[in-house]
Formats: sequence, C-alpha cells, structure tokens
Amino acid sequence: MPQTAPHPMKMRILIVDDHKMLRGALCQLMQAQPDMEVVGQSSDGHDIVTLVQQTAAHLVCMDIGLPGMNGIELTRLLSRALPNLKVVALSAYSDRPHVLDMINAGAKGYVTKVEDGDELLRAIRAVYNGRLYLSPDVAEVVTQSLIVKIRPGRPAVVLGARERQVLKLVAQGLTSSQIAAQLLIASSTVDVHRRNIMRKLDRHGVAELTRYVIENESLGLD
Repeated sequence: MPQTAPHPMKMRILIVDDHKMLRGALCQLMQAQPDMEVVGQSSDGHDIVTLVQQTAAHLVCMDIGLPGMNGIELTRLLSRALPNLKVVALSAYSDRPHVLDMINAGAKGYVTKVEDGDELLRAIRAVYNGRLYLSPDVAEVVTQSLIVKIRPGRPAVVLGARERQVLKLVAQGLTSSQIAAQLLIASSTVDVHRRNIMRKLDRHGVAELTRYVIENESLGLD
C-alpha cells in the first residue's frame, strides 16, 4: 500500500472573546484555513492557563475588553505561566495606551476589529512563526512622530519621512520586496533604508527593532 505524505502540523488556536457571534465567525474563518485548527473557546478567560494546557494550544486570539480580568491582565498571566505561548490581541481599541499595554504584557501581535479577516490571519501566521505583527492602523499609532532617544548622554535620532514609512511597513511584517512594491521603489533601496534605520537606532533584526520602537514609545520618548 502506498504511503501518504504526513500532514503538516496545524496551528492550534484558542479564541477568547465575550461576544458569542464574533467567536463563531472567527472559528469559522480559522477552521477554513488548511494550517489552522480552533481547539477551544472562552468568553471570559476563566481558568485560562488550565484551558490552554488542556487544549495544547499554540496561540491565543485574545480580546482586550473582557468581563472580569481583562485581556491585558490575562496576557500578562499567560506570559508568566506559559512563556512559549503566542498571543495575538484582537481589539476594538487602536489608541497607543491599549496597544502598548498589550504588547508590554506579552502579546506578539495586535489587530483591531475594524480590519478584515485576512489581516487577522496574517497576524496569526506571522506571530506563530516568531515575528511581531501590528495591523496597519496600529502600526501608524506606534510609529508616528518617531524621534527616538537611544540612551542618556547621546543625542536624539530623527528618522526621515521615507524611513518612517519603511519602519511602519516593517512593523506590519512586510518583506523588502513587498515594501518596495507598495512604495514604488527598488527592493535594494528598501534594504538601504532598513540598514540605516537599524544603524540609527542601534538595533539588529526586525523583531528587535519593532520591540525597541514599542518600548521607547511606551516611555513617551516622542
């Protein structure tokens, strides 16, 4: 009998949201993906650590505005108890305090509920593969007015307009070729901008760069 190729492991996802209709829609969206499987749902995050362990979830899609313990507190709890678990925030809020609180609590992705389903799927896949991901409206909030101080005793670094454009798209998880297509410039030019941004900010790698920007923004370094 011929052997069939093994199926690749699916992302095991837990949905935490207090709106039953939205949970149903999210479940339907994810179950239709060949690389995703919804293994559980919760309306309030009650016993969230136990639920994650019982379902062997890889990733939690977490609403912020939950009854009882909110999504920020739940994410902080999960980050301490299960550091390998990934969390993607799904929220109605796009203001900087909510975004930064959620990221600092341990979420690796943030998508607002005004975005379409494809945006959430992109975020889930990016975070599952070890990248930070911010939806476009959130990236705009985090990267606006970027004048970042490196460390005490050193002058502030000002990013140019094009560098801010590139940085915002990098924070969204786009590759150099994707950024080049969107900005109508050469991919090699994007690479130059990325190198200049990382040199100016004294950071190395996309994840480190995005994390650094978020942390400095949370300190009010405008």
